[in-house]
Order: sequence, then structure tokens, then C-alpha cells
Amino acid sequence: MKSHVFGVDVGGTTVKLGLFDINGNVLDKWEIPTRTEDGGKNILPDIAASILEKMAQKNISKEDLAGVGVGVPGPVDGSGVVHKAVNLGWGRFDLKKELGTLLEGIRIEAGNDANVAALGEYWKGGGQGYNNMVAVTLGTGIGGGIIINGEILSGATGAGGEIGHIHVDDDETEECGCGNHGCLEQYGSATGITRLARRALQASDKDSVLRKGELSAKAVFDAVKAGDELAIEIAEKFGDYLGKGLGAVAAVVNPEIFVIGGGVSKAGEALFDYIRPAYEKNVFHGSRNVIFALALLGNDAGIYGAAKMVLD
Repeated sequence: MKSHVFGVDVGGTTVKLGLFDINGNVLDKWEIPTRTEDGGKNILPDIAASILEKMAQKNISKEDLAGVGVGVPGPVDGSGVVHKAVNLGWGRFDLKKELGTLLEGIRIEAGNDANVAALGEYWKGGGQGYNNMVAVTLGTGIGGGIIINGEILSGATGAGGEIGHIHVDDDETEECGCGNHGCLEQYGSATGITRLARRALQASDKDSVLRKGELSAKAVFDAVKAGDELAIEIAEKFGDYLGKGLGAVAAVVNPEIFVIGGGVSKAGEALFDYIRPAYEKNVFHGSRNVIFALALLGNDAGIYGAAKMVLD
């Protein structure tokens, strides 16, 4: 009988690994460096070696193992083929097959890291109890993961859920990291909020605590909580962009709940005071009564979701 499963979250700096029982209880978790040199050729062998070492430590046989799930920062299709992961140095290749060979036939499941993290939040985090959920990660960029009827919506090449690259501004002159202009993550991410703040400070003579010290998303929302007028205007603009973008998402997938995570979410539920007005103003009425909630699993969402892929 299968008793254990591994969840793996591959990041640009570290690989997070978790050992779970089949009920989703985490038994152990650890990290190894992500060796991206030489086209990332060492990443999968390092993962395989770490898993085999842990199996030996815990006296877990291949027969005990349901499998290994892996989240990757790039598009991954339903067959486990990676369609380029730039931060890892990977091109197109069959991750499921290659890692399966290294692990001597152990079952492998693979998906995009944002989608996999969304699955983790759906299973054991802020989305528990809802079958239709959109997870939104507000970090350096904006990541997204969509769960419909309990399943990841990944699309043809695993690029589904890239909500950070919804176009929201025709007049943007700065280029997004994806190469386009006016993407949602240019305004709703941590770096986007800093961009909005920088522009607001340049365009206004208002006194603000933001004129002192280093600009950051945290500084903006700390100033909002202190009642800083200019910071509140920045937060309103952030909320306007994000509310409109999430309204567009809702028109397509009609979620019950948006689960908001990432560094910006540390501002807490106060975020929703700025997102919800624009959302309700712009969204189709059938999705107006959506729930907004904070993510609960933090950096562990990826390993939980990766394990869940195998158990599903």
C-alpha cells in the first residue's frame, strides 16, 4: 500500500522538497541549492539524489511511494513536458520522463509552479472548501493559478493562469519583463506598486512620508495605515488596476474565491478595501459576490500542491 509522496518546488535559487503521508500531513521538508549553471543540467540529478537519500533515511521503499510531484517556473504541459524555463536554463524537454529515469521508474507528475502552488492553497490553504478558485501571488511579478471544479486549468502548453500579463494599460511606455507593455504586474506587483509610488511622487508636491527612506510596496502600505494621503492615492490606483484585472479573470472562469498571496499580501486584508471597489464596478454581475481571502501556506504552497498532483 502506498504510504508516502514527495512534493518538489523548483525555484531559481533553491529547490524546496517535502515528504508527506497520503493524507497530506508534511513529515519532513528541506531545501537544496538550484544549480542553474551549464543549462541547469544538474538540477534533476540533484533532486533525484536528495529524494533517494531521504528514502534511505526514512526506510521508504519504491513500493511505499505514490510518486513525486514537481512544480517548475515555466510552462509545463499535461504530459510533463517543460516548454522552456528561462530562470533554470532549461529549454523544451520531457521532465516527467527524465526524472522518472533518474528515480528508476518512480511515478512523476509535473506542472507550472504557480499552478501547483494554487493547488496547494486549494487543498490545504486559503482555498479549502471551494472547488473554483483563483490564486494570485503578488510578489516581484504577479503569478496566478486557476482551479476549476477541483482541477488545475493549465492550458495547451501549461501557460494558463498567467494573469499578471493581462493587458490593462494602452499608454504604458515601460516594458514588462515579458516584453509587452501595460501588463497587470506592472502595477499590481511589489515592483509595480513601487513604480506607481515613484510616479506619484514625481507628479505631486504633496507632503508624504514616502519622500523619506527607501520606496517599496511595504513602505506604501505602512504609510497607508498611518493615514498618509499620497500613499492612499497610490493604493487606490493599485486597487483600481488589480480589481479590473481580476474582474476580467472572473468573467472567464467565474471563481468562488480569490486567494491572495505573495509578499504584498503581508499588508493583510486591508488590500481588499482597495481591490474590491474596482472589482465590483467592472466585473460581470454573475461573479460580483466572490470571496477575497489571504493565502495561508506561504512558501510551502508549492510542495503541498506538487504532492497533491500525485495523489490526484
